[in-house]
Amino acid sequence: MGFMPALKIGDLAARLPIIQGGMGVGVSGVCLASAVANEGGIGVLSSAGMGVDVPGYRADPIGISIQTLKGEIRKARELTNGILGVNIMVATSNFTDMAKAAIEEKIDLIFAGAGLPLDLPKYLIEGAKTKLVPIVSSARAAATILKRWTSKYRYIPDAFVVEGPLAGGHLGFKKEQLNDADYSLESIIPQVIETVQIYETSYGKTIPVIAAGGIYTGGDIYDFLKLGAAGVQMGTRFVTTTVYDVAVEFKESYLNCSEEDIMIIDSPVGLPGRAIRNGFLESLGSGTLHPVSCPYHCIRTSDAAKSPYCIALALLNAKKGRMEHGFAFAGQNAYRAERIMSVHELMQTITEEYDESCRSDYLLTAGALNQKSKGMPYAKN
Repeated sequence: MGFMPALKIGDLAARLPIIQGGMGVGVSGVCLASAVANEGGIGVLSSAGMGVDVPGYRADPIGISIQTLKGEIRKARELTNGILGVNIMVATSNFTDMAKAAIEEKIDLIFAGAGLPLDLPKYLIEGAKTKLVPIVSSARAAATILKRWTSKYRYIPDAFVVEGPLAGGHLGFKKEQLNDADYSLESIIPQVIETVQIYETSYGKTIPVIAAGGIYTGGDIYDFLKLGAAGVQMGTRFVTTTVYDVAVEFKESYLNCSEEDIMIIDSPVGLPGRAIRNGFLESLGSGTLHPVSCPYHCIRTSDAAKSPYCIALALLNAKKGRMEHGFAFAGQNAYRAERIMSVHELMQTITEEYDESCRSDYLLTAGALNQKSKGMPYAKN
């Protein structure tokens, strides 16, 4: 379809340069990940909160989460022959166990963010082909991981996902940086590319840099590929599809929100997060605190004594459609969602948007060159 290039990460090649972002507590589950993989992108399961609603979880959280992750990977494999990944938050208390479980199940890729995965390579086992992809928000973070992995493990990251400040969910930025042009994704991507190029030259390995955060259209993909990115990661736009991982009420919160409803919250995790305003969040802002509770102990950085609610429980409620007891994380462009469509139709739409941007840019460039050849003034793009 169209002009969109493939995304190559080591010996993996996705027909489309689109990674579906990992959205926790069941939002990006088996149905969505397999559907994206079947359409030529990279489908991603999220391990965050996996298994919390399984009977017996509180008595054996590690065992249940491992069992659930392995089961979800196997289910996804039954539904697709495409490329699958798992997103694992470094801040989760079961990070090590989930990384080991994903590698044992021979997942194609691990995406690791919400902290620096400084020791991720040590979990690789002999013969493992799982690719390791850190998620970072700065060139400095990328440099730290490159230095650590090469010096301690002699391992080069297989790719980097660079997440900008317009992403949904937990953000790797301070509040004052979110609207600062110096921290925009357009500013960070070239910096990370420059950082990895030093290691690419030294080690003779290509390290694709993938743009993420606020990317919504095929035109956005075109712009970031022109900037040097090898592909993009998109989460928000995949929420309003016909897959059955989340309740329709969750999807409708995207369809019914306005731009003004996209807000920054203080998460119990200790990071700012971007979510859709609703009654639950407004009650927190008005001082109507919910009972302090930490039933799952899933995030190491959560402080139950100071938290007005359990974020895992709130997100689980939202996934099940109980929006009065939870909320939906979302990227800055969530308000642009207009209807629910199939993943197949969405991927076609994104490809058409990309093609149109490609054609428009070509015609603009061709017109400018033609004017220049005739000695006529032309508008610089």
